[in-house]
Amino acid sequence: MAVDLAEHFGGVVINADSMQLYRELELLSARPGPETLKRAPHRLYGTLAADDPCSAGRWRKLAVAEIEDAEAHDKLPIVVGGTGLYLKALIEGIAPVPTIDAQLRNRLRRALDEDGAAALHARLARQDVDGAAAIRKSDPQRILRALEVLEQTGQPLRAWQARQASQSPPTLQFAQILVLPELEAVYAACETRFDRMLAAGAANEAKRIAALGLDPALPAMKAVGLAPLVAMHAGEIDAAEASRLAKRDTRRYARRQMTWFRHQMKPNLIIKAQYSESHQIEFFSFISKFVLTQPG
Repeated sequence: MAVDLAEHFGGVVINADSMQLYRELELLSARPGPETLKRAPHRLYGTLAADDPCSAGRWRKLAVAEIEDAEAHDKLPIVVGGTGLYLKALIEGIAPVPTIDAQLRNRLRRALDEDGAAALHARLARQDVDGAAAIRKSDPQRILRALEVLEQTGQPLRAWQARQASQSPPTLQFAQILVLPELEAVYAACETRFDRMLAAGAANEAKRIAALGLDPALPAMKAVGLAPLVAMHAGEIDAAEASRLAKRDTRRYARRQMTWFRHQMKPNLIIKAQYSESHQIEFFSFISKFVLTQPG
């Protein structure tokens, strides 16, 4: 859909998928392939190394720079991806949070490796009951982030988030389009996509990533499907079980993602089906009207 739009209006496709940012996750993140890349300029795909973690705040700065560059060249910026927190940060701004000391961050990550996420969640709960209650015990990234901020500043993360956010540049206007097919259609597409990823060599990609020996707490190591394929190469499960687990995890992620977008975003247009050429007239007409009504 984004590439159709870029071709029709002369645009630049800007990535808002937290996993497609990492160059090592070409197949496991279903990054656009060579034929797609030929159709329109793409930005922020495969930009960072897997050991170079990206936050919503950092991505926002990268994205704003790409948007401004596109506009400077009279191109339509098209931001596309499923990481809702990134999109929300871009549209609404993001609360200022202080830089975390590297020694503190490393110490907490070692504690995560040694004691596990549940132990760190309990540690957080002793200091910030409400903050811990809002985070699942199985979500190590959010637990780490909450503990980092709390122990660095003495204030819970939600206190920082409640402060005045730095808004997006006033020149930016957003037309929000949400593709929201029926859940069963999404499940089927997820499973078909994973089969294609395997056929393209995703299992070997997972093996190469495992060989890097990266910190398992890094965002890139949370890519859906990576853990089962790594376990398969380690001889812990067979290929059929790895595929089953990866597809299960993908379905679960898709369901959470769709729920998040329904409740957290305010789309101007919802397409309640898998996007296809049949939507192009409606889609292009909507964007044409939006672009023509914006100043400049």
